[in-house]
Amino acid sequence: PSGMKLFLLEDHELPLISLSARIRVGSMYEPADKIGLASITGTVMRSGGTTSRSGDAIDEALENIAASVETRIGLDSASASMSVLSKDLDTGLSILVDILMNPAFPEDKLELAKLQRRTAISRRNDRVNGIAGREFRKLIYGSDSVYARQAEYATLDHITRDDLVALHQEFFYPNNMMLAVWGDFETSQMVQKLEQAFQDWQRREVSTPPAPEVNYQFSQTVNIIPKQDINQTHIYMGHIGGLRNDPDYFALTLMNRILGSGFTSRLFREVRSRQGLAYSVFGYFSAEYDHAGMFYVGCQTQSETTVQAIQAMKAEVVKMTQTEVTAEELDLARESFLNGFVFNFDSKGEIVNRLMTYSYYGYPLDFLEKAKQGIEGVTRADILRVAKKHLHPDKLQILTVGPAQDFAEELSKLGPVTEIDITIPGS
Repeated sequence: PSGMKLFLLEDHELPLISLSARIRVGSMYEPADKIGLASITGTVMRSGGTTSRSGDAIDEALENIAASVETRIGLDSASASMSVLSKDLDTGLSILVDILMNPAFPEDKLELAKLQRRTAISRRNDRVNGIAGREFRKLIYGSDSVYARQAEYATLDHITRDDLVALHQEFFYPNNMMLAVWGDFETSQMVQKLEQAFQDWQRREVSTPPAPEVNYQFSQTVNIIPKQDINQTHIYMGHIGGLRNDPDYFALTLMNRILGSGFTSRLFREVRSRQGLAYSVFGYFSAEYDHAGMFYVGCQTQSETTVQAIQAMKAEVVKMTQTEVTAEELDLARESFLNGFVFNFDSKGEIVNRLMTYSYYGYPLDFLEKAKQGIEGVTRADILRVAKKHLHPDKLQILTVGPAQDFAEELSKLGPVTEIDITIPGS
């Protein structure tokens, strides 16, 4: 009656019940001067407790029944989860409902959450992998895009308790939420319990704009982040990817496996094994549910062979667009996908959460089965066709993180070089 969508799956093997909620909200809706607001709201909803019991009291109550309740807010959705023994369902459910409906957002827990994120900002340049992935995402989407922007000290400083309250009041309503429950229960009884538990939560019209479109312009760029305290280079290169509902998605999935996924991929065999240019090498054509993903290939290489490794990886991308893959490559990629298909059904929770995800993004609930059929029908000609259509080896954005003074060849050999500053503002 409240407009909440339910996904229920009985599983009487163990006396456990798990619950997963999904609310249509996310960091993509937060103001540019308050980046971090959604994430902090998701944290303090749980840590700060409710108007009737503190976070510490909730911790103790959950510990007494060996249960857990968690909340978080990501890019395009908030989630809440609960795991409890079936005999303690009423206790766990009452706590979860209280957190969703009546979060207190105390100032001390807000300040603690801010401190944790300030610490993360101060350490974000410690890991080279993290630097490369983060800055490559900015190259693809733009540093101000909701898909790439990041919290800074200044944006955290702008966040107040009133902002957390306002975000909660704007988006947290039953008709803006999906709920998956799986475990040891009878469906009719569970529906009754949920209706009763949420009966005081009034529905309200919620305005959630669609995910922002990605306006990508293909162009080749060469970029470097100088890092003198390492003796190898981390390389990412690529461009925009695609959407999962693209009819080419299934052929692209197999193309990706042949090009850059695993020990049998072309990148692994050529760049790592035959030429010995990389410690690790990878490729990925990612497709998101509601916005374009990224295509990229990358590796870690000795600094002296940076340019050589870039050229070797690019050559493999070019080959994908020029000739059909071999029958053996296609069979191996397809077999690998289909052999792993069974792992999509590892647990009841995985199954019901996947269905909820499909529904959340407006995909058919049998999308996974359609994917299996689609994969089975992909031909060598299909892979060449989608590679020609979706790969642009002459317009790759190249990012290197490493000691430029050790490169045997100048990066400028590949084109004009832009140096990216990763200094943390306000540090």
